[in-house]
Amino acid sequence: MLRPVIAGVDGSAESLAAAEWAAREAVRRDRPLRLVHAWNWHPRQDGEPGTAASRNLARHALRQAEDRIRRACPDVVLDDEQVEGPATAALLRAAGQADVLVLGSRGLSGFTGFLVGSVALGVVARANSPVVLVRAGEEATDEHVPAADGNASTRTGYRDVVLGLDLGDPCDEVIEFAFEAARMRGARLKAVHAWQPPAPFALGPGEIGLLEGPQRADEWLGFMTAVLQVWRDKYPGVEVAETVTEGRAQSALLRAASGAGLLVVGRRMTERPAGPRTGPVTHAVIHHVDCPVAVVPHE
Repeated sequence: MLRPVIAGVDGSAESLAAAEWAAREAVRRDRPLRLVHAWNWHPRQDGEPGTAASRNLARHALRQAEDRIRRACPDVVLDDEQVEGPATAALLRAAGQADVLVLGSRGLSGFTGFLVGSVALGVVARANSPVVLVRAGEEATDEHVPAADGNASTRTGYRDVVLGLDLGDPCDEVIEFAFEAARMRGARLKAVHAWQPPAPFALGPGEIGLLEGPQRADEWLGFMTAVLQVWRDKYPGVEVAETVTEGRAQSALLRAASGAGLLVVGRRMTERPAGPRTGPVTHAVIHHVDCPVAVVPHE
């Protein structure tokens, strides 16, 4: 049985945008779409559970999302589910059944970027499946882009898929997700790696950090080409642009993702003493980047 694309729905504008994005993704992947609404059981003051009101609110949120999806993406195979319990726990259970989990994220204008809620952050930090965060107004950011003549009716292809690539620890799951996303969209894949000069005392003989800046960049670019070659061979139809830049990864990815259709980053699943969390680069981009962000867990 095919694992569905699952979208969390709570009636907000952000979750409606996420549901619409998820519907198009389900069609691209040839998967069914499942909408999930989580509600908490709370007793009323008279001691009777307020389940009827909660269920009515859940049904309204799901119907609203379904109506929007039917208008925007009528070909998708769609069902829905109401689940009881805290939203983070319910969505983590859903992620365990999903090919991809899609969630809404509140966006702020200007330099503030994403305002990511505690539920979305909790799910991203713990999910064992890829999670895509979408904010309101981003429903169509992975659609075709206009031709150079400015004619919106003339399309040239989908917006770039950007891959944040850590060449110190290149991860197959993250790279494959990005290549597959680009293949499904017929989009260009833009692989980005940022490097910083290491401290001299940390270097060993022959390491890249011993080279001058331009030579160091060339060495990193050659390494990226070697890492991606097997994926170029596997996805010969995907155009790949390779970029290495000196500086902080967060800044490089924010620049690269401007105007992109999707940014793909990884999250290591290794347990930490403080519990699961996103790394600093992933944490930064999901708060500030202006396109949907896919966070792919890996060992």
